[in-house]
Amino acid sequence: MEQQKLESFLTWAAQLGITDSPTTNHPHHSLSSSLSVSHFPHSGGRGLGAVRDLRKGEMILRVPKSALMTRDSVREDKNICFFLNKHSSLTPTQMLTVCLLYEMGKGKTSRWHPYLMHLPRSYDILAMFGEFEKHALQVDEAVWVTEKAVLKAKSEWKEAHALMEELQLKPQFLKFKAWVWATATISSRTLHIPWDEAGCLCPVGDLFNYDAPGEEPCGVEDGENLLSNSSTDVTDLVDAEQLDSHSQRLTDGGFEQDANAYCFYARAHYKKGDQVLLCYGTYTNLELLEHYGFLLRENPNDKVFIPLDPAVYSSSSWSKESLFIHHNGKPSFALLAALRLWATPQNKRRSVGQLAYSGSQLSPENEIFIMKWLSKTCHAILKNMPTCIEDDNLLLKAMDCQDFYTFMDFTKLMSSKDEIYTFLEAHNMKDDALSFTDKLLSTKTRRSMDRWKLAVQWRLRYKKVLVFCISFCNEILDSFMN
Repeated sequence: MEQQKLESFLTWAAQLGITDSPTTNHPHHSLSSSLSVSHFPHSGGRGLGAVRDLRKGEMILRVPKSALMTRDSVREDKNICFFLNKHSSLTPTQMLTVCLLYEMGKGKTSRWHPYLMHLPRSYDILAMFGEFEKHALQVDEAVWVTEKAVLKAKSEWKEAHALMEELQLKPQFLKFKAWVWATATISSRTLHIPWDEAGCLCPVGDLFNYDAPGEEPCGVEDGENLLSNSSTDVTDLVDAEQLDSHSQRLTDGGFEQDANAYCFYARAHYKKGDQVLLCYGTYTNLELLEHYGFLLRENPNDKVFIPLDPAVYSSSSWSKESLFIHHNGKPSFALLAALRLWATPQNKRRSVGQLAYSGSQLSPENEIFIMKWLSKTCHAILKNMPTCIEDDNLLLKAMDCQDFYTFMDFTKLMSSKDEIYTFLEAHNMKDDALSFTDKLLSTKTRRSMDRWKLAVQWRLRYKKVLVFCISFCNEILDSFMN
C-alpha cells in the first residue's frame, strides 16, 4: 500500500514537471535518472539516494515554480485570498501555516493532495515537547528555549484563530495540535525563495536529508576573520572548473529565475546507492531540535554554553553568543580571550588587551588559572546534573529494547531511576508490564518516548563536550608541567 502511494505521488510529481533528468525533456517518471526515494535507517530515515554516480555541482533535481506551495499559489483560491487580505497583521509564516491547514482541509480537491498525503503525521520539534520531555533536557538553556518555542506556537495559533474560523476550517484543523503540526511542517520543510520570507513547500525537494557544513576554517581559531566566527555556510560555492560559467551558483541550489524552477545540485561526489544530502545551514544540535526535530550524533557546529561570571562578559567586548565550547571540547577563540582578560587585574587589562584579542597567552600563570577554572566549572556542571553519562547511556540502550522486562533490566543498573518512574507513572505503565509485551504502546506514549530519547541524546552530547573540555584543559596544564 505504501509503495502504491509513493508511486502515485511520484507520477503526480512528474506530471507537474518535477524531474531529476539532467536534460529539459524529463522522463515520464519524476525520479529515475539521478535519484530514488530510499530508506536510510541510520541517517535520517526516508531520503533520496543516488541511482548513478553523481558529480559535485551537477544538477540533480528541478521543481518548477508551478509545483511549489507558497502563499501566492494558495491565494489563487479567491476564497482564502479575500480572508488573508483581512488579516494582514499576521506574519508571512503564520499566513503560510493557515494556507497549509486550508489545503489539508480541502482533501482530494486540493491540487497538492498527493503531496500533502506524504507529509509526516508527527514531528519532534521543541514546540511539541511536553513538560516531561522538556525537563528531560536537564540544561537550563535548553529548557528555556523549549518553553519559548511552545509559548510562541500557542501565541501565533491564538492570533490566527479568527482567520481560521472565518475560513470555516474543520474542527480538527482549528485545534492547537493541528496548528503545531503545520508549524512544524513549515519550520522543518520550507525552502528559501527570494519573493516570500515565509519560504515554500517543495514537493520531492523536501525529501533531502540534512548534511551539516564542515568544520570552522582554522583562520577563525587563529584570530583571523574573527567577525565570521561560524562554520562554512549553506552558500559555499562549487568549484569553478565544474560549473564553468555558473561559478557563482550555490552547491545546494535555490530558485533560479531563468529556469523558473527550484534547482538542486549535488554538494559532493556521490556513488550509486549513496544518500544524497542537502545543507540547510549551520545549526547546533539544540537548533536542529528546535526547527527540524532531529539532532546529529556528530555535529561539527555544535556549541556548549556554560555559566560565566558577569565580570567575564564585562571584561571584554565579545558577544555572549561567541563565548562557547566547541563540539570537540575546545573553548572558542572569544571565550579564551575573554577569560584571559577576566583573569588579569583590571588595571593591567588595557596593556595586555592587544595580546588577548590576537589570541595570545598572557602569561603561564594566567593560562594555568583559566584552565583550572574552566575544568572546575565543567566538573561542577556535570556533578549537578540529575543523571550521569553512564546512566544516560544505559537509558538509551533500554529505550531500544522491545519488551518491558529487558527495559527494566537495563534501568536497574542505573544509579538514579527517578526519571524512569516519572515516565512510567505519567503513562500509567508503572505496574503494567503488558504495555511493552502483549500490546503496542499507545501513539501518545510512543511519541513521548521518541522525544524523551531525543532529549537524552541531546543532554548526553552536552555532557560529553564538557568531558572533552576537561581533557583539553588537562592537556594544557600538563604542558606547563613538562
